[in-house]
Amino acid sequence: MAKKIGVILSGCGVFDGAEIHESVLTLLALDRAGAEIVCMAPDTEFQVVNHLTQKATDEKRNVLVESARIARGEIRNLADVTASDLDALIIPGGFGAAKNLSDFAVKGPDAAVHPDVERILQEMATSGKPVGAICIAPATLTKALSDKKPQVTIGNDTGTAAAIESMGGKHKNCTVDMIHVDEQNSIVTTPAYMLGPGIKDVAVGIEKLVNQIISMTG
Repeated sequence: MAKKIGVILSGCGVFDGAEIHESVLTLLALDRAGAEIVCMAPDTEFQVVNHLTQKATDEKRNVLVESARIARGEIRNLADVTASDLDALIIPGGFGAAKNLSDFAVKGPDAAVHPDVERILQEMATSGKPVGAICIAPATLTKALSDKKPQVTIGNDTGTAAAIESMGGKHKNCTVDMIHVDEQNSIVTTPAYMLGPGIKDVAVGIEKLVNQIISMTG
């Protein structure tokens, strides 16, 4: 039977939502591995960034509605999903992972995690089910699971690594083609576009992460 792997999206676009390359590479690797993909996103609003100018606008959009663009409409409200529905969970990066799934991008170590994101991450941890986090998403994961003292990587950015450590996590330096596996907490992370530089480069680590996550589902 196909493994059910959840993918939490945080919008549609690197500067205010889920990083599209990372999201699509995750979905592609999951599909190639024969997984049943369950896309989900929180039903909440966010401030839009013009991706041409990279400047914030006065417009607000809905995270769930925008995430549905990447999922081709096949997406669930995160509030309606529990760990019992899944065998594993993966969170692609993009600023949305640190703006919409938490406010780490604004508050750093003092961040608050979206209630449904924190809930499902705690449920996954309690049930011992594997979780993958890509790019900046490990920061939100660390905040949500700070009591578990997770080991993660975001690459080698010293400021972000220090913030992770101050939230109770343990940062491990990695190159873009590497993954870090926290065996104790069943967490897998990879730097992706925290390092880049291109889509072919981030694809290597993401495929390794997906394959590792699936192997950990038993």
